[in-house]
Amino acid sequence: MVFALYILLGAAAGLLAGLFGVGGGMVIVPVLIFTFTLQGFDGAVLTHMAVGTSLATILFTSINAVREHHRRGAVRWALFVWLTLGIVFGSVLGAVTAEAIDGEVLQKIIGVFALCVALQLGLDLTPRSVRTEPGKPALGVAGVIIGWASAIIGIGGGSMTVPFLTWRGVSMQQAVATSSACGWPIAAAGALSFMWLGWGDARLPDWSLGYVYLPALLGIALTSVFFARTGARLAHRLSPRVLKRLFALLLFCVGLNFLL
Repeated sequence: MVFALYILLGAAAGLLAGLFGVGGGMVIVPVLIFTFTLQGFDGAVLTHMAVGTSLATILFTSINAVREHHRRGAVRWALFVWLTLGIVFGSVLGAVTAEAIDGEVLQKIIGVFALCVALQLGLDLTPRSVRTEPGKPALGVAGVIIGWASAIIGIGGGSMTVPFLTWRGVSMQQAVATSSACGWPIAAAGALSFMWLGWGDARLPDWSLGYVYLPALLGIALTSVFFARTGARLAHRLSPRVLKRLFALLLFCVGLNFLL
C-alpha cells in the first residue's frame, strides 16, 4: 500500500517538475514525512530522510523533462554551466546545514518556504525584468544560494531559479527549461551529501543509503521519469495559470500543516 503511494507521488512530482520547473520536491518532501511517520521511523531522522530521498528522486525526474525542453531548444546551456558551478558548492553546504538542524525545526523551515512559494505562485509575484541577462559572477553567486536553500528543503530549486532568470530578462519558457536542467546538479550534489552524512546511523531503517530510503526512491522514480516528459510538453502548449493556482493552494495547506 505504501509503495503504491510512492508510485502516485512520483507521477505527481514528475508532472509538476516538467510543467513548472518547480521540482516535485515541494510535494515529495511533505508526503514522505507523513508516510515515514506512519511507518514508525525514528522522528530524529525521518525529516532528513524525506529531504535526502526527495533530492535523489530529482535525479530521475529531471532527465526526461530536460530532454524534452532541450529538444525544443529552450535550455540556455551557457547559463546552466555558470549556475552549476555555484550550485554544486551550495548544495553540499546546504546538506551539511540541514543535517545540523533538528528534524522538527527543519519541518518548520520547509513549512515557511512552502507558504512563500504558495504566495508567489498564487499571486503571480514575479519581479519586473531588468532586461539584462546575468553575467558569470552573478550566475555563480545565485547558484550558491539556490543550491544551499534547495538542499536544505529537498527541492530542485525551480521556485528560486525561475524567478531569478525571468527577473534577469530570460523568457519564461527558457527559464523553466534551464531551471529543470539545474535540478540535476542540485539533486546529485545534495543526494550524495545526504547519503554520506547519514551513513551508518543506527536509527535509520533497513534499505537506507544514508538518508536516502531506497523503496521510496524506486517507487517515485518508476513514474516520475515518464510524467516529467508529459509536464514538459504541457509547459510548451498550455497556459498553466489555473494549475498554478491549484498548486499554490496545495502548498499553502502543506505549509500551514507544518507550522501548526
